[in-house]
Amino acid sequence: MDDEARAALSTMKMPRRPINYVPAKSGETLLLPNNLICRIMEDGSRTDNRIGSAEFTVPPNTAGPPAHWHEMHDETFLVTQGTIRFHAPDGAIIDAKEGDYVTVPIRAPHTFSNPTNEPAKFFNTYTPAFYIDYFKRLAEAFKEEGKWTKERNLQVMSQFATLPAGEMLAEQK
Repeated sequence: MDDEARAALSTMKMPRRPINYVPAKSGETLLLPNNLICRIMEDGSRTDNRIGSAEFTVPPNTAGPPAHWHEMHDETFLVTQGTIRFHAPDGAIIDAKEGDYVTVPIRAPHTFSNPTNEPAKFFNTYTPAFYIDYFKRLAEAFKEEGKWTKERNLQVMSQFATLPAGEMLAEQK
């Protein structure tokens, strides 16, 4: 650091921006198709949309969303309970267990499921945070329509720069 930078820093006041605390069992809770539960922890409103996060509970023997990829955000998954199976192209699978961490970069086709007889949970992040709105819209539509289809889910995804992974969808049938 040069002298000019040191001088500038020496006169800068410490910011007083608040931190955010989300107690256990709090946060906005959404019911999604297949009885997945999404608990929003950070919707991006406190991070200038740089990151969003949610906790998901996946019932036993439950499929996740239709296979897809994202054009505008990265995702991470930290499994906190049970086993989450991640599905990738060409039949590749990863069975992530409690404590395992999965990163899904932009344009990486994927989906997930819980193939076990026990509930599973994961903590999920999105950068940027805009994808949190997908879950809110999905919950709204699911509540309004009741009955749900893979095609309808893909339609809602398309509103959030998320595209169907056609070859993987064919494998899911």
